[in-house]
Amino acid sequence: MKRSSGARLCATAAVGALSLVLITGCSDEGSKKDSKGASKGSGSSAPAAKALTAAELEKLLLAQGEVKGYKVDAGDASLPKSKSAVKVDKAACEPLVYAISALPPGDTDVSARNTVTEDKSAQASTKSPEDISESDIEDAFNVTTTLVGLSSYEGDGAEKAMKAVTDSVTACSGGFSMTADSETQKATKVTSAKASGLGEESAAFTVVADMDGEGTANFQVEVVRSGSTVATFYGINLGALAKGGDSEVPAAVSQAQVAKLK
Repeated sequence: MKRSSGARLCATAAVGALSLVLITGCSDEGSKKDSKGASKGSGSSAPAAKALTAAELEKLLLAQGEVKGYKVDAGDASLPKSKSAVKVDKAACEPLVYAISALPPGDTDVSARNTVTEDKSAQASTKSPEDISESDIEDAFNVTTTLVGLSSYEGDGAEKAMKAVTDSVTACSGGFSMTADSETQKATKVTSAKASGLGEESAAFTVVADMDGEGTANFQVEVVRSGSTVATFYGINLGALAKGGDSEVPAAVSQAQVAKLK
């Protein structure tokens, strides 16, 4: 079902504030999926590596030119700068909300983040303003921006961070609300989904967001552990939402980022 122009504007405002939602992916045939939508690779029992520094994480973030058809930016100014800037009505939902915000879902302050966006500049329209149709405008919004967050942990901290997120999804299945920069967002439902099987552990979830009276929207997020590092991916696609679809995490982005962590 198509969304109205008002719904599109509402979706835009919600994303600017922080949007709301979480995780989904496709798992490899060989991964083992547990009851909470998480999967573990064969190396999940290996000893955790030593935590990386923030500077090392910055170097591990995807850089411009490393994912064909995408451009990389330093980050999103609309996102909260730290965990203290985010207020959640249920403490059990905090790890989930941090993952959405590209903040560390576990007990660490060592992190880095950026945004990776589909690049359609080569297809830019040469039409004059008066000839631009609604279809042209919708296509311009049909790009996915992925918020990518990396965080690193000592000992088994990364494993604990993964468990914190999956436990949070279960505890918050009925929804929650969060406030950041005086903007409040509500989720009406959280469900686990099939994980991608990337890294040593991966988990996938979907959060259904309340779009301020204009219906709901599904956003997807994936969380992946590679050694002592946890990567979070949160996809935003206004064009998909305007047409009643889901906002998904591009496999090209998550695969390239996790490959760089090895």
